[in-house]
Amino acid sequence: MSTQTQTMPSTTDRIEKEIILDAPRARVWRAITNVREFNEWFGVALTAPFAPGVTVSGQITHPGYEHVTMTAWVETMEPEHHFAYRWHPDNLDPTVDYSAEPTTLVTFILEEVERGTRLIVTETGFDALPASRRAHALQGNSNGWKSQLERI
Repeated sequence: MSTQTQTMPSTTDRIEKEIILDAPRARVWRAITNVREFNEWFGVALTAPFAPGVTVSGQITHPGYEHVTMTAWVETMEPEHHFAYRWHPDNLDPTVDYSAEPTTLVTFILEEVERGTRLIVTETGFDALPASRRAHALQGNSNGWKSQLERI
């Protein structure tokens, strides 16, 4: 489905990536908000559908990360335009309780363009993370979003 990936400048608090997909906006929307399709794309096994105000959890299925549980607190779903959730980034150590830490906000914006759909992924809130984890979380998620946009 993808045609072109672009990395946008990041600060210490923000990651922004975008891709132009050779697909209609309705198809891209389904790929990121239908939990079955999201699971396949993202490499996770979330157990409930996305809906505003809902908490969705499941095990990461990507090799090497099977010990990680992803929990997403869905904030916004504006069909075919805007989808946002909060999560704990870089929660990779099974001996650490991340529940008291701040979350980051992941936002997907879909824009119709001449060749299909522009998908913009933004993750913000890294500056609120503990200083000991901030740089690692920012770098890891920056690389992760680049990889995810190549996979969609």
